[in-house]
Amino acid sequence: MATHATIDLETIDVKPQATVLSLGAVKFNPFSFDEPHSDLYFKISIEDQDSLGRTASDSTLEWWSKQDPAIMEEAFDQTDAITVDQALARISKFAVGVDTFWGQGYGFDYTMLEDMFRSQKLPIPWNFWQILDSRTLFRVCKQDPRKQIQNDLHNALADAYYQSKAIQIAYKELGVTR
Repeated sequence: MATHATIDLETIDVKPQATVLSLGAVKFNPFSFDEPHSDLYFKISIEDQDSLGRTASDSTLEWWSKQDPAIMEEAFDQTDAITVDQALARISKFAVGVDTFWGQGYGFDYTMLEDMFRSQKLPIPWNFWQILDSRTLFRVCKQDPRKQIQNDLHNALADAYYQSKAIQIAYKELGVTR
């Protein structure tokens, strides 16, 4: 059985050096409608990231200020936030046994995580060729499958979950069997 994973970040910038508020990830089988499993969710200490020179942008903070207040409050809540080193260790452990990693465009989530791994002089736990772009996959479907199922936006774990379910829908629609 193939093991695929989605990783989603909520951030306060769009650059590779962005400060990451939270990370959500799930593993799943894209060839079935089995539920995603092995979920991972945590907040990363903003203070720890500030000390490492990670960035925030006014435009992204302004964007957050226009989101649902409950979603914004959850995203910025630092209760139980972990250090960057703890986060990278958890991501590395999660990545073991994953064949394919999905993101909403290669230039965002994985680019930021790879920058974080490099800044800490740690090995990146995936190869570039393992990363696939779900945005491209969804674009070749009759309609974006996330639109059919997702209602909880901008929570990293919910976004990862719905992205994996949408990939399963897209694979079925497109007849992908390997």
